[in-house]
Amino acid sequence: MYIKAGVDISRLNPEIRRTLGPVSVILRKEKVLFVVSSTFEGNHSPHSKHYANDAYDISATVARYHPIFIAIKHKLGSKFDVVFEKTHIHIEYDPKS
Repeated sequence: MYIKAGVDISRLNPEIRRTLGPVSVILRKEKVLFVVSSTFEGNHSPHSKHYANDAYDISATVARYHPIFIAIKHKLGSKFDVVFEKTHIHIEYDPKS
């Protein structure tokens, strides 16, 4: 796993931070190099989970984002939202009460 310069994963809350390992395993299995490209820094919507330290984005140079997105979504389960964006995959801790 690579982390983009200026991105700080140390502030991620434990629930979302624990997903970095399983996500990394999926991407290594697919032989995909990826970068944690954003946590709280950057421009996000005002109520984004990024600002609560409950979200991160990953980027990769790969043409097949969709199968990776499906694998991550399946692995993390219902307490996490995994959103397939045009340039990255957004992962956030969002338990439904």
